[in-house]
Amino acid sequence: MFEPAIALRRDTVLVVDDTPETLHLLTDTLDQAGFTVLIATDGETALELVDQVTPDLVLMDARMPGISGFETCKRLKRDKLLSDLPVIFMTGLSETEHVVEGLACGGVDYVVKPIVLDELLARIRVHLGNARLAYETRAALDASGRFLLATDRAGRVLWCTPKARQLLAAPAPASSAVATPGVAATLPATVIEQLLRMRRGEHQAPARCLVDIGGRRLECSFLSPLGPDELLFRLAEIANTDSDQAILQRASALTSREAEVLLWISRGKPNRDIGEILNISPRTVNKHLEQIFVKLGVENRAAAAAAAVRTLTG
Repeated sequence: MFEPAIALRRDTVLVVDDTPETLHLLTDTLDQAGFTVLIATDGETALELVDQVTPDLVLMDARMPGISGFETCKRLKRDKLLSDLPVIFMTGLSETEHVVEGLACGGVDYVVKPIVLDELLARIRVHLGNARLAYETRAALDASGRFLLATDRAGRVLWCTPKARQLLAAPAPASSAVATPGVAATLPATVIEQLLRMRRGEHQAPARCLVDIGGRRLECSFLSPLGPDELLFRLAEIANTDSDQAILQRASALTSREAEVLLWISRGKPNRDIGEILNISPRTVNKHLEQIFVKLGVENRAAAAAAAVRTLTG
């Protein structure tokens, strides 16, 4: 007996245009090409629709009654969850200033009417592929538990993985434009400048430095540029060596590194996370654990964690 075929997911395209002829043409073309089509005849309706259903791509007329397509795109992009939604503008305006305006407000492409349908379909497929690749890359980073974030050159956070969000979580002033909800609005500009100078080789130190955010001391490492104004960083929280770590080190005759590992074990961190925090491999963490078990006279990490908690709270 054959298993029933699993239907492939159809990409959803939202068409925003106030011209019935254009809507009819694009709806038929996209449907025949295998897309699910949503339509809106003005910007306000488009915004309301996107609140209910998130499309995979938007085809947007630049000139419409009410708010323009450019303004509609700007409002869409204010929602962090829609920042990567590809918007292709359709318009009879072909002057350079209009093209620049469309790209500046968040559009990924610009097609001039009358529309060449084969060319439009090709552009749609390219931008859907790019958006899908970007989404899958970020999803992989999120799933890996990495402490990664990206900022612009002014230090404003553009995106971050859940682990980095936890480290950056800090209340922001009411007037701040926070790029990611629940996350500090910026990395200090002085930190960005220092790390970029290090990367250019102006200092003989690695491109990393310490920064205090939300009451936590973090090590910030510059990894690479992702674009003209997008920089990738890794974060690691620095343990408080003057308190808990020092107590554990003295109480059990541990080395400084062993005390750091034991402290994070007591806080429920797995080897992989401890390796990220301390910038060592999970295998090295395990080697330290073997020595910790011997010094504490225990057989497993649960017993070691319990012993550490007793030491810190006793």
